[in-house]
Amino acid sequence: MLDLRQVSKTYRVGAFGGRRLHAVRGVDFSVRPGEVVSLIGESGSGKSTIGKMVLRLISASSGTIAFEGADIAGLRGHARTKEYYSRVQGVFQDPFSCFNPIFPADRVFELVRAEYAGAVSQAHWRARVEDALTTVGLDPAQVLGKFPHQLSGGQLQRLLIARALLLDIRMLVADEIISMLDASTRIDVLNLLGDLKARGLGILFITHDLSLGNYISDTAVILRRGRVVERGATSAAFSAPAHPYTRRLLASVPQLHTSWQQADARLAQEGEGECPGCAAGGRPGEHGPVDLADDHAVGCYTAA
Repeated sequence: MLDLRQVSKTYRVGAFGGRRLHAVRGVDFSVRPGEVVSLIGESGSGKSTIGKMVLRLISASSGTIAFEGADIAGLRGHARTKEYYSRVQGVFQDPFSCFNPIFPADRVFELVRAEYAGAVSQAHWRARVEDALTTVGLDPAQVLGKFPHQLSGGQLQRLLIARALLLDIRMLVADEIISMLDASTRIDVLNLLGDLKARGLGILFITHDLSLGNYISDTAVILRRGRVVERGATSAAFSAPAHPYTRRLLASVPQLHTSWQQADARLAQEGEGECPGCAAGGRPGEHGPVDLADDHAVGCYTAA
């Protein structure tokens, strides 16, 4: 459904744009219907940049992003762009910034209706809105007509997901959507994403939290400095991490019966090992991920 092939994004920075910042470098992965793919990495690793490129908020410098077989860079004109956004929607980290505080929060639904469903009757639209709210676990009577300051962050985030569901979307880009929510609300939103996945929705889940990626995703893509360092089935990437960066990330997760000194000693004892791609003749720091198994690939150990 969604395919990224050798996607890169470069910014010109510094005085007069004299330097180049490589935010994303040669990224490959796919999202299939009914699959959750997690982009996992530290701040500055390129996760949100990839999400913005998928949503066409910024353009890719090179490579191809294809949705249902069509290169999204080739979309021209209001009609084709509008059709794309009826299939692909995004939900972002800060739900409060997505609402105008002087209007009721459910105004976002009327904006969708005005753009995509102007011919739908008021009664039918109201029924669709209430159905979407029920799908995301909200009581329409408790949220319709309320202003943003009268609702919690979790309720506002669910409103935004409901807004996306009013369209016939196939793909949802969820960019750090639970990082501002409390722990009790987080699990509810994660379970909601699981329900949407069961309905056949493809989800690109962007997070810096390893535990969240492990809980929700089918496929994990580990990013570092804009490159894919490890990619594969979540169970394989987390149970048998191959790249030294992935192993360090997992070692940084607190464990009940392991001290930091013991974790560091274990990493030092294991060592980094030989990079599979370099061992196969790839140029150090330049080759892409190589397959370790059908559902597991690892990038170059020496890439900067």
